[in-house]
Amino acid sequence: MAELVRDVMTPAATSVRPDASLVEAAQLMRAQDIGDVLVTEAGRLLGLITDRDIALRAVADGADPLTVSCRSVCTPEPVTVAPDEDVSTAVDLMRSHAVRRLPVVENGRPLGFVTIGDLAGVRDAGAVLADISRAEPRGGENGVPA
Repeated sequence: MAELVRDVMTPAATSVRPDASLVEAAQLMRAQDIGDVLVTEAGRLLGLITDRDIALRAVADGADPLTVSCRSVCTPEPVTVAPDEDVSTAVDLMRSHAVRRLPVVENGRPLGFVTIGDLAGVRDAGAVLADISRAEPRGGENGVPA
């Protein structure tokens, strides 16, 4: 049974530059069949942008996704977890911040994601997943108001 985040995480998360357009981020999401990308600069995590962020923070306001940067729409400084943290720490962070995914970061550098799906096989995951799924969202995907 996995005990550390590194044992259950999805490695190698996709990232974009902070000045990349929302269209670039959305095209990456479509090509890789994912709902989020990390915003990084020089290999360091700056933020997280989701398909929901693009829709609610830009498109719904009539912004042009060709000219709006990922930096301006992303969740800056998202809640993260280290690869050597216990899985229970990731669960607690997801529960307390009402998020369904956490970037896994070591020394400021993203290594991947841990998601509810990654935790599905971990002990007592049913109760954990139910608690997180029932939690009231607090704005953007990673707890920052939209």
